[in-house]
Amino acid sequence: MIVQEVIITNSAGLHTRPAAAVVKLASKFKSEFFIEMEGSAINAKSIIGVMSLAAPKGSRMVLRLEGEDEAEAARQLIDFFEQGFGEK
Repeated sequence: MIVQEVIITNSAGLHTRPAAAVVKLASKFKSEFFIEMEGSAINAKSIIGVMSLAAPKGSRMVLRLEGEDEAEAARQLIDFFEQGFGEK
């Protein structure tokens, strides 16, 4: 299992476009992927779950990945979050 804290850095937060992009990227991997924020954990392969976070800029989240391709999944997903979903 890989666990990593990330901070939302893009100005618009985790809105519709980046939420869809997170789900699309996560769905490429076999590993399970959950995002925890403020005591709630959601399945990050669910667009409804990711959208329900409504995470503004500065939000702290914990990414949890587990499975056979967790290392590569974590590398790509953590990078995507750290790069501000390509919106910086």
